Amino acid sequence: MDQPVLSDKTQFPSEEIIYSYLGKSKNIWISFLEYLRENHPDISTEWRYYNDGKSWLMKVTRKKKTVFWLSVLKGTFRITFYFTDRAADAIADSTIPAEMKKQFKEGKRFGKIRGLTVLFKYKKDIESAKKLLSIKLSTK
Repeated sequence: MDQPVLSDKTQFPSEEIIYSYLGKSKNIWISFLEYLRENHPDISTEWRYYNDGKSWLMKVTRKKKTVFWLSVLKGTFRITFYFTDRAADAIADSTIPAEMKKQFKEGKRFGKIRGLTVLFKYKKDIESAKKLLSIKLSTK
């Protein structure tokens, strides 16, 4: 997988910096963040620099629950959700692409959770993110 580009600890990821990396994916970024703001006003975002990955990540939370992690890549961005087994049926029954379902089913376990990543290449990827967001927010 591509490495995140926001690796300078001293350079906070401003909109200008993010847009310089996103290129053509800027409109997908804007659409996705507008969707979050308009449909989930109770969600908070916070940029943090993580030494283990040597990059800035956006932590997206609702109350105390981490919803997903976002990282910026050259030309795009990705979000990663972490789900417990309780979400397995909802993910399997959802209309997300088959390769995402497979990614979850066969994914590496971290204790009781598994990750599922959405890489934003096309506007349709927002729909997959919306479905996974809905599953994440409805799963305890």
